[in-house]
Amino acid sequence: MLFWSRLNFQWQKTSRFVNLQNDSRKMILPGSVPAKGRILVSQPALTDKFFGRAVVLLAEHGIEGSFGLIINKPAKIKLSKVVNEQLPFDSDLYLGGPVSVDNLFFVHSKGKLMHASLKIINGVYWGGNQLELKNLMAEGKITGDDIRFYAGYSGWQPKQLEREMNENSWIVLEAEKEFIFDPNPEDLWKRIVLRLGDEYAHWINYPPDPTMN
Repeated sequence: MLFWSRLNFQWQKTSRFVNLQNDSRKMILPGSVPAKGRILVSQPALTDKFFGRAVVLLAEHGIEGSFGLIINKPAKIKLSKVVNEQLPFDSDLYLGGPVSVDNLFFVHSKGKLMHASLKIINGVYWGGNQLELKNLMAEGKITGDDIRFYAGYSGWQPKQLEREMNENSWIVLEAEKEFIFDPNPEDLWKRIVLRLGDEYAHWINYPPDPTMN
């Protein structure tokens, strides 16, 4: 399901988890567990460069582990800057996760046109044939509004994500197409948290790095 397999792109990962004081509640909505087609919303004490205030779309989840893409972290660089070929149109590049950051992945809304793609939820698919995608882009049948490109992905070994849930790292919600193709992804985490109501609204007031507070 890869597109261009090598990117001229580097991102240094640093990871740190800071415990929230006076807030030991389990950060998961009742009945919500990780599953394909759901999103992970990181709690504010997770300060990793990738996963701090992250929204992760789970494309696969099962006994062999989990595969997902961070959908709200623009890399602040255009796709044309990291691929070594001419593109029918340019597009923003997103940070999909800390795994295989020199590989490119993509999610799109044109599953009926991209025959080798896999459905995540209604209107959202991932992967597909590289040549078919290029042709559809050149023909104008796939535009920048229909597709998102990600450097790297987010992966978990079997039971790893469940352990992180027990550590209060994430809450789980049903994914919506509008989340994936949101025109303002950088404040998506905040808007989703505010939708959860007063119980979670205080999250947005935590500093991105509590040690600097």
